[in-house]
Amino acid sequence: MTRTQTASEQITEEVTSWPGVEAGTGARGEFAFRLGRREIGHLHGDHVLHTGFPKAVWHELYEQGRIDYHPVFPGKPGYAARRIETDDDVRDAIVLLQLNYDRSVARHGLPSKVG
Repeated sequence: MTRTQTASEQITEEVTSWPGVEAGTGARGEFAFRLGRREIGHLHGDHVLHTGFPKAVWHELYEQGRIDYHPVFPGKPGYAARRIETDDDVRDAIVLLQLNYDRSVARHGLPSKVG
């Protein structure tokens, strides 16, 4: 019998397949995706993605209904929350993390491995 992957398992499997991405539990119980020292986003269980974007990108994503304000920073553009309830939400959470990944790689390159 095949077990269906949870939302967080699906997201983690995809995002950790990208070069340089590592994942692990943070100090506040979040499950963070990091590219070197930079966090590209983090999950709280299978229900929400938290991440940050430049304000212009944030406004565009907000107007599209893809993100909302981060609950710790209500009314402050830049910090974002994305509910995860459906398979479409899982796919979009991955796309949002890919946006941050691509932006970080373009700006800083891939992290070098420390021996």
